[in-house]
Amino acid sequence: MGTNPIKAKRDKHVVVIGAGLGGLSAAISLATEGFTVDLLEKNDKVGGKLNVLQKDGFTFDLGPSILTMPHIFQKLFTHAGRKMEDYVSIQTVEPHWRNFFEDGSTLDLSSDPIRMKQELDKLGTNTAAEFEQFLAYSKKLCEVTEQGYFDKGLDTFWELIKHYGAVRSLMEFDVFRTMDQGVRRFIKDPKLVDVLNYFIKYVGSSPYDAPALMNLLPYIQFGYGLWYVKGGMYNMAKGLQKLAEELGVKIRVNCEVAEIQHTGGRATAVRLSDNSVIPADIVVSNMEAIPAYKKLFKDQVQEARRLNRFAPTCSGLVLHLGVDRIYQQLAHHNFFYSDHPREHFNSIFHNNRLSDDPTIYLVAPVKSDPGQAPKGCEIIKVLPHIPNIDPDKPLQTEDYAAFRERVLIKLERMGLTDLRKHIVCEESWTPVDIERRYYSNQGSIYGVVADRFKNLGFKIPQRSKLFSNLYFVGGSVNPGGGMPMVTLSGQLARDKILADLRG
Repeated sequence: MGTNPIKAKRDKHVVVIGAGLGGLSAAISLATEGFTVDLLEKNDKVGGKLNVLQKDGFTFDLGPSILTMPHIFQKLFTHAGRKMEDYVSIQTVEPHWRNFFEDGSTLDLSSDPIRMKQELDKLGTNTAAEFEQFLAYSKKLCEVTEQGYFDKGLDTFWELIKHYGAVRSLMEFDVFRTMDQGVRRFIKDPKLVDVLNYFIKYVGSSPYDAPALMNLLPYIQFGYGLWYVKGGMYNMAKGLQKLAEELGVKIRVNCEVAEIQHTGGRATAVRLSDNSVIPADIVVSNMEAIPAYKKLFKDQVQEARRLNRFAPTCSGLVLHLGVDRIYQQLAHHNFFYSDHPREHFNSIFHNNRLSDDPTIYLVAPVKSDPGQAPKGCEIIKVLPHIPNIDPDKPLQTEDYAAFRERVLIKLERMGLTDLRKHIVCEESWTPVDIERRYYSNQGSIYGVVADRFKNLGFKIPQRSKLFSNLYFVGGSVNPGGGMPMVTLSGQLARDKILADLRG
């Protein structure tokens, strides 16, 4: 069975609301510790935003397309005495991604140092040395963050100060700079500045507002590699589902929670949409914290308002395109950059406006996995970041339609010849669709925005301030958004629950 056998049964019943990666991780982690766990999912399959659609012979991964930090996922399996490779197969992606610029030039990011230097030399003789200095800075940020914020599940700046000390917290986390300022300390070439700034895509924020700590993201990618799940990213969700079921987790799909019942500062049960009630000793919500307080409690709108400083990330116009040709110039992951990056980010995060010149993330998974599309065809997933839903001034259907056209025209101009003519299958999602399907706050994709002035980069604490046995996981709470972080949040929730039970 392995070195970490499942613990003896406990007399505690946990209800986990939402079977996204955070909910799956929490359910697995708690079941491994001997808890009885019910995992409830309102949609027809597990995975949350990590989802899949098969249409006209194309297999579209609807959510995340990049896997980093695979060791966080491996911990779920090893803690249960299992081997991840018996459930999920992963492979490295090379190059990491290809960057396209308006002047026709390209730049590949690679894990191969020789190839990476060759690419950087295109930008100037000193650029490779500058990049090495930046990566050393990124590594230091990553290492210091892993020591406390990740490993200990620190939830607030004051917990950070307590753990690291004031001087170390201020200096080693580079708290006086933005992400963009941190990049420009080392990098002179404007194209490489844009590339490194756009690592912020992992957390759906702006490099001009996010703290410099976010510069740990490049090292996470270069240090731990960039990976793809064989057979499609959704196989990670399927592997975790299989593990959860083996551990005795009772998974219910098409099962929507209508209310968390409570008394005396404790959650006592969840009421389902069919009015049936499941008693609970502990409740873990994978629904984002603010929507959860609004939807699942009849009397906690004030708490939702109190948490408004934890603003949502951007959203996206997600286009899943099946095309009847192959674009040879594409890598598995690609970025098509804006000529005006600051204006692009300001339009999203400050002006609630669809960018005139967006930076576009494009995934072509057939490059690694030809079986995802019919022979001679390609999957083109297009994801430009766009504003989340402004409740006071929401964008309209025609706004999104015009933006779609603008995005496709830009891709055609930058080399994807006649793209619109070759589309034979399409599935598109707006922020309205994302909000409706996942109850994400204002249609955000990545949870809580990283903003040095609004929240110092911290997210909502995992422990509820109102109910002693209510915990949150997912992108809206620490340590944040992205596949590894939301998966880690489930493991950290387990640690907090165990610590609280010990008193």
